[in-house]
Amino acid sequence: MKRDKHNKSQTNDSAPFEYVNKRELMEKLEPLIDNTLMRFGLVPVEVELVKENHRWFLRIFIYSFEREVNLDDCENVSRSLSDFLEELIPFKYYLEVSSPGVERKIKSEKEYLIFKGKDINLKLKQPIDESEEKQFVAKIVDFDSNEGLTVYTYKDKKDVLIKKENIISARLYSSEI
Repeated sequence: MKRDKHNKSQTNDSAPFEYVNKRELMEKLEPLIDNTLMRFGLVPVEVELVKENHRWFLRIFIYSFEREVNLDDCENVSRSLSDFLEELIPFKYYLEVSSPGVERKIKSEKEYLIFKGKDINLKLKQPIDESEEKQFVAKIVDFDSNEGLTVYTYKDKKDVLIKKENIISARLYSSEI
């Protein structure tokens, strides 16, 4: 689901981005976004502020542990954040609020915990053992930043620990596609 909204700051829409510290701006935005999402029973999967084709985008990917994210969720979050964001972001931007998608690439360690219990398509540098393949579907059991990713392999029907360094990529997997 996606909700797009074009916002223009009331305070200083002509300020070039070079005069704004992106890290400091994100430090102001993230608590506001987190608190707003919490009110709706949602969590942020990813928040990014990027420039593409001379336009700025604030993208917020949201998730719910209890239910599927729908268009109403995206609209509610967008409306709730809109006025606050206009006060904090001193340039024109597009706000995109969406679900992470059924085959989202896992981009951060925290996403392994957010998507715990979900199936993922894993691609590894080295097979886990001689009988395993380098690419397979498994269920996320747990993640520890020191130990690595624990998954349930459907082929062997057992939990396996995979070191972070051995993971090339991981994507959410849906057999319904």
